[in-house]
Amino acid sequence: MSYKAYFENAVAAGYNIAGLSIDTINNVLLHVADLAVEQTDTLLVENQKDLDRMDANDPKYDRLMLTRERIEGIAADIRNVAQLDSPLGEVLSQTERPNGLHISKIRVPLGVVGVIYEARPNVTFDVFALCFKTGNVSLLKGGSDADFSNRAIIGIIHQALQKFGIDVNAATLLPAERAATEALFNAVSYVDVLIPRGSQQLINAVREHSKVPVIETGAGIVHTYFDEYGDVEKAAPIIHNAKTRRVSVCNTLDCLVIHTNRLTELPYLLSKCGDAGVEVFADEAAYEQLTHYYPHELLYPAQPEHFGTEFLAMKMAVKTVNSFEEALDHIAHHSSKHSEAIISEDAERVELFFNKVDAAAVYVNASTGFTDGAQFGLGAEIGISTQKLHARGPMGLAELTSYKWVVRGTGQIRQ
Repeated sequence: MSYKAYFENAVAAGYNIAGLSIDTINNVLLHVADLAVEQTDTLLVENQKDLDRMDANDPKYDRLMLTRERIEGIAADIRNVAQLDSPLGEVLSQTERPNGLHISKIRVPLGVVGVIYEARPNVTFDVFALCFKTGNVSLLKGGSDADFSNRAIIGIIHQALQKFGIDVNAATLLPAERAATEALFNAVSYVDVLIPRGSQQLINAVREHSKVPVIETGAGIVHTYFDEYGDVEKAAPIIHNAKTRRVSVCNTLDCLVIHTNRLTELPYLLSKCGDAGVEVFADEAAYEQLTHYYPHELLYPAQPEHFGTEFLAMKMAVKTVNSFEEALDHIAHHSSKHSEAIISEDAERVELFFNKVDAAAVYVNASTGFTDGAQFGLGAEIGISTQKLHARGPMGLAELTSYKWVVRGTGQIRQ
């Protein structure tokens, strides 16, 4: 099939799903969740074919991997989406003009949502669930690394759509070949928006080459600042969790910024990270403080390139600062505007941090690991936007809608 045919079929599917009742939409989603669990063995077999082609030391390996537990979690997220209220038809504002015209601003689908992603088969489920709930067609371009997994997943989705007599092109998986990406970049008049999910390299390529409007879901270069007024007992588990919970995801801690007045507590703050095998790239002051406490085989002097790096591995940098202002400057210089955190008991500094740090999610005394659509109560997410136009942060149902103006009259004409 030609790429144009894929695109035309996707547009046609949009008309097919436009009139679906919310009950039908929810029942399809619940059936997809049930099928995912029922066909776990098949999904794991296909996923293993992908895993066998990837180096286990590749940072993408963990993102690629499906397990029974992860499939159960994916199914739970889909069920959560089914339970959420649909934003479609929500009246955002309304007014009656002096001439009698009644004007309403109403939420509507974006249309055909294209998503380019790498070795993340869970994205196939998540994107479909969120797009379908909001009346959007999902046009998916997965990476070749996850092609066996993605095709098994799209098969499950198509089974559910067919059961309810719905056009299967409402969820379209393009071929994994590079030419499909280039075609998607140029699918003007077919695709309404294009969302990349993956490495900074992928995001940059989409932004630079796409003629279709793009919503960036950026890479995460994540900092946590331990202030001179921070609580060390809160900080230690927060740092450990933010770094080690799942190192391959974008909300993982990359750089601990610590006030010089609290350096003596650095060995305690990182003790569990050492036990977990986290490699630390420490600046001179932090290195000197850690040298007799942190496992020597895991401790290295930091180089300039270690700051501003998204490691996606059991690695992190440590930066010492002499003031709160220096911490803000370091974060501003190296941040990807994804998730940033402060650990402090000083209310004034916390408010300044909130106001001055430019990021999609800003935390106080909590792990950045919570930057996630499900954790934010969105059911699931289509990505975490680091830009400021249209959407920012975890993108759930509302972020997959636009709006239209509906004008009701009784025969008015403009003079």
